[in-house]
Amino acid sequence: MKKHLLAALLAAGAAVAFPALGSDDTASPTPQAAARAGNAGTAPVRREIILDKRTPEYWRVTLHNPPFNIFGPETIPQLNEVITAIETDPKVRVVVFDSDVPGFFLTHYDFVPPLEATTGMPAGKTGLPPLPDMLVRLSKAPVVSIVSIRGRATGVGSELALASDMRFASREKAVLSQWEVGSALVPGGGPMARMPGLMGRGRTLEVLLSGNDIDGDLAERYGYVNRSLPDKDLDAFVDTLATRISRFDKQTIADIKHQVDVVTLPTDAQIGAGWEGFITSVQRPAAQTRIKQLMEKGLQKNPDVERRLPVYTGQLTGADTSK
Repeated sequence: MKKHLLAALLAAGAAVAFPALGSDDTASPTPQAAARAGNAGTAPVRREIILDKRTPEYWRVTLHNPPFNIFGPETIPQLNEVITAIETDPKVRVVVFDSDVPGFFLTHYDFVPPLEATTGMPAGKTGLPPLPDMLVRLSKAPVVSIVSIRGRATGVGSELALASDMRFASREKAVLSQWEVGSALVPGGGPMARMPGLMGRGRTLEVLLSGNDIDGDLAERYGYVNRSLPDKDLDAFVDTLATRISRFDKQTIADIKHQVDVVTLPTDAQIGAGWEGFITSVQRPAAQTRIKQLMEKGLQKNPDVERRLPVYTGQLTGADTSK
């Protein structure tokens, strides 16, 4: 049996492998894996993140990994390329993240890729592993980051939204969640460190410990997003706001943002603790059992599973790790 992603995450000396993702004899590739396979590694990497420089000052970053916008190892260097450009470009003032995949903004990590796809990646500029590193850098970049959420923002999608400066959601079509608890996983992208400052302790624990979906209106009431807007108005509102910000002085934007960051952002160590919690959680039998069950039900292949994760995680059973 091949070693898959969660085994890869344990590669730095973990004693427990993660056998839950099926075997070579039974597992069929996901659409993402099939698209990547190509001819023995000769196929070009498919762009999953598309950068559109509307003007030198205003950029749009479109997430494009149909059918479910799953975030995987190939996405990491592409996102890093964009984050680095945001940090270093002398003119850009505002960047908007959106999706062109119907029903999905950005979802969870890809559980299928082989070991070397993840373990071959070095730590990022902050010293954190690549995903939390990029989210920290986005938060601290001297550029305003805005997410326009239409569809499901689950796991990494929620964490990208939380790391951004502003969040706007479709009232009818946005769904936010941290689904991990239902699979006995600790979220790894920093929501435990970021959410309390946005929505308070009780609501943070409700979101993280229920694993339930949060629609646009409830997300607004809880402070998960800035505003929930009618779907027909979302694009125009975000574009108007981004265009307005893009006309202001870059240094002034950076100075204001930095002073807000000082009193609102969690420390890198707090974000890193979440990732360490994730690495610990994936070693436990409960997570191994539950992810296996989800894969058998069709995670990453069955649209109904991806659209209704709380329903499916609520049906799972797993080993008790409390003793």
